Amino acid sequence: MGSRKGDSAADVRGVVATHLPGYRIDSVTLLGEGEDNLAYQVNGELIVRFSKDPDPASRATRVSDEARLLGAVADISPLPVPEPAFTDAEQGCLAYFKLGGLPLIDLPQAGRSAHSPSIATVLGGLLTALHSVPLGPMAELVDTDDQPKALWLDEAAQTYGTVVEEVPVAHRRAVEAFLDAPPPADRYALAFSHNDLGIEHVLVDPLAWTVTGVIDWSDAAIVDPAYDFGLLYRDLGPAALRLALHSYRTDSQNLRAIGVRAAFYARCSVLEDLAHGIRTGQDTYLTKSLTALTWLYPATA
Repeated sequence: MGSRKGDSAADVRGVVATHLPGYRIDSVTLLGEGEDNLAYQVNGELIVRFSKDPDPASRATRVSDEARLLGAVADISPLPVPEPAFTDAEQGCLAYFKLGGLPLIDLPQAGRSAHSPSIATVLGGLLTALHSVPLGPMAELVDTDDQPKALWLDEAAQTYGTVVEEVPVAHRRAVEAFLDAPPPADRYALAFSHNDLGIEHVLVDPLAWTVTGVIDWSDAAIVDPAYDFGLLYRDLGPAALRLALHSYRTDSQNLRAIGVRAAFYARCSVLEDLAHGIRTGQDTYLTKSLTALTWLYPATA
């Protein structure tokens, strides 16, 4: 499927009929689109996700590898993760039945703010579990994703050039000062992590505001352990970062250094998220990115 969109509903129906014969399809709706995947919902319960990778061989490998990875993560994670119902490597398709809850990005900002402390504490526990896994077995399932911080900063500067008109004037001086400052050092122990732990991938019960699962492990990798903390900081704020780090149980990492690098990643990635919202027209990304500017790049006179 990859980049095709015109016959998407037919593709979804076809792949489900092939792999789940006898499963009645009453409805197919577009669930969402990210940088890497296009996801549909069948009958309100089955998620059918297609990789957007245009290369068939790469697409097939990614989907097969992710199915294996999900099996391994299910044995590690203290939170529910998707369990594949089927895969179709040729079409780059992975399907799984929905976990409970809604993506945190789709819930009201006021509720997110009120409950971010408890959510962040739970996610700090998740990161403890992931980062404690020996790297040898995980290296057989995922790649290492650890670019120099100078490259991160260069890419952030390029992205800023494309979104500057959407950044409120009061925040621009702080953004430009960050882009002109040296990045933190590239010295730390790597760890296995989700590598995309934004609030679009955290499921929450909309009534109890408890975390019910974590989805989309397609970017999981061996990385700087500060990166996912940076996404929590970006999406939930500084108090959430402090609480996530407080619940992080590890003797092998310098928490102060993780906090510094997390802030760096948050400031880079919010510009990327803003660009994604502009490019795709997704208001949820625009809103959360503009909100995050208030704590990542405080307004100046």
